[in-house]
Amino acid sequence: MAHGANTTLRASFVAAAVVVAVLLLASAVQAAADLGAEVGDAPPPPTVEHTVRTGDNLWTIAEAHTPHGQDVRMTIDAIRRLNRLETSTIHAGQVLFIPAE
Repeated sequence: MAHGANTTLRASFVAAAVVVAVLLLASAVQAAADLGAEVGDAPPPPTVEHTVRTGDNLWTIAEAHTPHGQDVRMTIDAIRRLNRLETSTIHAGQVLFIPAE
């Protein structure tokens, strides 16, 4: 009988430790999110939306939105980052965010 009581006590202790660990982790995640929102997060850059048409590619889209004298490749990189594109492949109908600056 004592063995069963020890097992129950041990299981209760483990369950309580798991609950405490989950609460601490959730608290830490929330604190990190709050801190990130307050410190060091730049506001998102201004963007315009562009719906990809047949025949569009990142170069032609970026070229149309790159200020005179600036490198089109930098705009392509910004478009890829803003839209989380892993490749330069785009499709007709796709909506892309383009840097407005």
